[in-house]
Amino acid sequence: MADRSTQGGGGGGGAGQETDAIRTFHFPVDMSLSGVGMQIGAMGIGRTWHAKALLERVHRIDFHVVMLFHSGPVRHMIDFAEYEVSAGDILWIRPGQVHRFSRADYQGTALTMQPGFLPRATVEATGLYRYDQPPLLRPGPDQLTALEHSLAQLEREYVDTVTLPLSLHTSVLRHSLTAFLLRLAHLAASSAEADREQSDTTFTRFRDAVEKGFATNHSVSAYADALGYSRRTLVRAVRAATGETPKGFIDKRVILEAKRLLAHTDLPIGRIGVAVGFPDSANFSKFFHQHTDTSPAAFRAELA
Repeated sequence: MADRSTQGGGGGGGAGQETDAIRTFHFPVDMSLSGVGMQIGAMGIGRTWHAKALLERVHRIDFHVVMLFHSGPVRHMIDFAEYEVSAGDILWIRPGQVHRFSRADYQGTALTMQPGFLPRATVEATGLYRYDQPPLLRPGPDQLTALEHSLAQLEREYVDTVTLPLSLHTSVLRHSLTAFLLRLAHLAASSAEADREQSDTTFTRFRDAVEKGFATNHSVSAYADALGYSRRTLVRAVRAATGETPKGFIDKRVILEAKRLLAHTDLPIGRIGVAVGFPDSANFSKFFHQHTDTSPAAFRAELA
């Protein structure tokens, strides 16, 4: 299993949690200018929030990360999904999510923020904890220009630690950060709305039902009956939206949850199988191997 030592992660910002199967890195306040609850700077060698983290290993963060890329393509894993990112794209990683850097040279600007740095009203307005929204955002040319200007202004305020007292400096940072995040939240919401408009209503209902019931219900017929569709209608809608079968969609969600539990917890493999709908551990291991070409134990060991 992974390192569960109590040494500070991410450059001394806090301890890895003892119950995690992979290491959690906390926001390193001591590495922020003036000790404020955010950081901003260039990506690449000397990234600001993980001086001691092994970036190419799966790890978890308990703070927000926004990365605006100036070059690419770069592949980045978030919650066991691979995203290919190019120049002008943005990755928004939220607290608690598992991620892993690739060996590529990351070029761009990284913004990190400690939970609690912004007031609750701002958190709600900017959708900071909208885990239902995809982490990869692709702004249009005008949106990208506005986001870059807003981020550049935030960075200027961040490095200016001499013209204002700390309390006012922090307030200005919060206002500048809010302005940037409101733009980013609008982009995320617009992207999500566009995706919803493109999705067939039948698939959307099926997707929502799977999200609620995948831990106990793996039957396509059961979902079709509950939603009032024929099996053929459901197959057609899911294939049009995703290119895969309803069964494949269900299985993929079950595998994702199993991977999360294997990575995040120390639960025995048999209990993880039960949690995703397999009372028999042998059946769970067989199912996991069929879909990943590895066993649950081997997958967990790879994260160690």
